[in-house]
Amino acid sequence: MMEAFRRAILQPGLPETFALKIVQEVIKPQKQTKLAQDENQLLENMLRSLLQELVSSAVQSGEEIMQYGKSIDDEDETQGVIPRLLDVVLYLCEKEHVEGGMIFQLLEDLTEMSTMRNCKDIFRYIESKQDILGKQELFARGKLVMLRTCNQLLRRLSKANDVIFCGRILMFLAHFFPLSERSAVNIKGVFNTSNETKYEKDPPEGISVDFNFYKTLWSLQDYFCNPASLSTSPVKWQKFTSSLMVVLNTFEAQPLSEEEGADNNLEEEATTFNIKYLTSSKLMGLELKDPSFRRHILLQCLILFDYLKAPGKNDKDSSESMKEEIKSCEDRVKKLLEVTPPKGKDFLHSIEHILEREKNWVWWKRDGCPPFEKQPVEKKTVNDGAKKRRPRWRLGNKELSQLWKWADQNPNALTDPQRVRTPAISDYWKPLAEDMDDSAGIEAEYHHKNKKVYCWKGLRFSARQDLEGFSKFTEHGIEGVVPLELLPSEVRSKFQGKPSDRSKRAKKEETKSALHQVEESQTTWYVQRKLQ
Repeated sequence: MMEAFRRAILQPGLPETFALKIVQEVIKPQKQTKLAQDENQLLENMLRSLLQELVSSAVQSGEEIMQYGKSIDDEDETQGVIPRLLDVVLYLCEKEHVEGGMIFQLLEDLTEMSTMRNCKDIFRYIESKQDILGKQELFARGKLVMLRTCNQLLRRLSKANDVIFCGRILMFLAHFFPLSERSAVNIKGVFNTSNETKYEKDPPEGISVDFNFYKTLWSLQDYFCNPASLSTSPVKWQKFTSSLMVVLNTFEAQPLSEEEGADNNLEEEATTFNIKYLTSSKLMGLELKDPSFRRHILLQCLILFDYLKAPGKNDKDSSESMKEEIKSCEDRVKKLLEVTPPKGKDFLHSIEHILEREKNWVWWKRDGCPPFEKQPVEKKTVNDGAKKRRPRWRLGNKELSQLWKWADQNPNALTDPQRVRTPAISDYWKPLAEDMDDSAGIEAEYHHKNKKVYCWKGLRFSARQDLEGFSKFTEHGIEGVVPLELLPSEVRSKFQGKPSDRSKRAKKEETKSALHQVEESQTTWYVQRKLQ
């Protein structure tokens, strides 16, 4: 079976012209276009064995693994045997003829069998197929294998000598995995405490350097490496602030001129950038005159302060005096960055903008990294090609337009006496009266008094037909409006109590008005008697 596959990948043509056919010939699957689970396992074992043989042959021949099988006379566009095999498997996985994780397993095996020199060519192939490997049907099956493969490569690489290759792998992972992938965001905020900065502990002989300042400056790296230790230990915080004051005082006492800033071309320096500065005490004088060196130290200070000021995590551990010291030191650091040439103000503005954006990421991680990618909306195509317009209703909405249309089709509907019939008060309030009867056993949540439209209509009917019952609404609520004859005797007593204060006040006013009328009539009779 392996020989059949070996011959297939050597023949010219695109993978789609022969890939499925060769699988059907070798495996003879039950289904024509998709393999079963045991068939997938059989094919995967065969392909892994074939890949191992090809790698072994490439090593014995002394050729590069990804160039093995490619003739010198071949054009640059032609591929070696191993990339050809990977293309065939990738096509089968993409079209779902075989299990989607098979291509990722082969890539992992290939990197494990190769030297770091060959791994660079293999990873270049992975980068070229990133769009296909990132498709949802493949990504879901192979994301963990790809993450394991990249992590194994990073462990094998030297962080000092293979910086560019490490950066390529990290950039690939950042593009390959979604932004909300929890495995890539350091959800717990753990610091890399293993990143130690080694410096001289004893002063060298014959060097005129302030060795105390040298030790004080480089000792700050111990705190920058683990900022969380400062918020839990007041003693460490005092040591850090005292050391930082010495460094800031030195920077302020030895300001850099514009000429010194212009002599250090930061753009040219970036071409020979290293991840760490040299810590030799012999270089202390030169590093103090380097604006880039000063900016690195001051920027580390701002990052540390930004971590300590983050709300929520250190509120209980941070005292008011500590917060004031952070604010004072931060202001001094920003002033030093502003006066450090070249373009100090622009550099400070950029750093402040970056730190402000970083706060959004901190809050996002504390919220559990909720996904914020939105799936694209599928556009519905109209068959006739005409643009589908939003329906316009004649009377403002669909219901009113349908009602008007129904009335046009039934001209007698508007004059039908049954349409405008108003129910009697007793008939309308009867359902609510049954709800008020405890013997009925109707649960409170199903009572008609909870239906706002029903109550509103009943109040309108009562206002027209039963004004006396309508007046009870303010005292007893909607249940007081129900006619008493509909209620059971035990319920009726609740609404036949003493007259309210309003009714008493009304009767009192009526009595006063009657007495006033009697007094006026007596006065009129007396005046008329005198005139006679």
